[in-house]
Amino acid sequence: MKMTYREALREGLRSALDNNEKVFLIGEDVGAYGGTYAVTKDFLKLYGPERIFDAPLSENGFTGIGVGAAMGGLRPIVEIMTVNFALLALDQIVNSAAAFRHMSGGQISVPLVIRTTTGGGRQVAAQHSNSFEGWFTHIPGIKILAPATVEDARTFLHFALQDHDPVMIFEHALLLNRSEEVGEKPQMISPYKAMLRKRGSKLTLITYGGMLHRCLEATEGRSDVEVIDLRSLRPLDTETIFSSVRKTHRTLIVDEGWRSGSLSAEISARIMESCFYDLDAPVQRLCRREVPIPYARHMELAAIPQVPEISAKIEEMLL
Repeated sequence: MKMTYREALREGLRSALDNNEKVFLIGEDVGAYGGTYAVTKDFLKLYGPERIFDAPLSENGFTGIGVGAAMGGLRPIVEIMTVNFALLALDQIVNSAAAFRHMSGGQISVPLVIRTTTGGGRQVAAQHSNSFEGWFTHIPGIKILAPATVEDARTFLHFALQDHDPVMIFEHALLLNRSEEVGEKPQMISPYKAMLRKRGSKLTLITYGGMLHRCLEATEGRSDVEVIDLRSLRPLDTETIFSSVRKTHRTLIVDEGWRSGSLSAEISARIMESCFYDLDAPVQRLCRREVPIPYARHMELAAIPQVPEISAKIEEMLL
């Protein structure tokens, strides 16, 4: 059957709320408005105000409520409208949620799930278009997931809610209307295992989230490029990455984040450390331009990796 990414997120949330009375959702506009992206439409009517909480414009405040509720035995899902606004909750995420298990000697866990929308391409300018996933992967104590497919969008929340530590799920805004064929029942494949979305022989292309489908389009019809969808950004499935690199001997990382201090830099470093003698050429990276995302459509497109740019980079590396 056909399902959109938005419908998949909705199904995952409904399953969580239906199957565990300790689960509740809190965030801006998740209730009466039905969700900024219509993912939680009618949820307030279905589950009531005791489980669907409309929060004020205070990310630090309502994320803190989620942290406290998780410590008290509940399973909160905190929705932060866009990843840019997650910066307002950094104190709660980094200094509280990620640290309590370690600071308490393992006595206190924080089973908190934070969902947020990420990525550019919608002409909403620099304060609503960033990809800060790489920033959060720097923090020990939290796990970072990036579902790129409809199937992953409907199952990742299930796995996140089983964890006893904080999990952040980054959902790319441009994927919400994407429709894919899925089975009647969800495929419960661990999100902490990277997936080979396309097999190839001469180059390993590593990506995640919204960039996956551009990379697949750029490699359509090619048998020489292998495409890895990371799915989990922390922890990284280095076993799958290294196995592919040792087969193809060349690597391109496509990351919508900025190049400087990025997740792509971390992946590149790990490959250099563990697969240096397997490489026939230096690891290459394709990232967004080092500027705040512009509002103008043509400038925004120029700032973010596009299919022709990915294709050209592949050709350059395989000359």
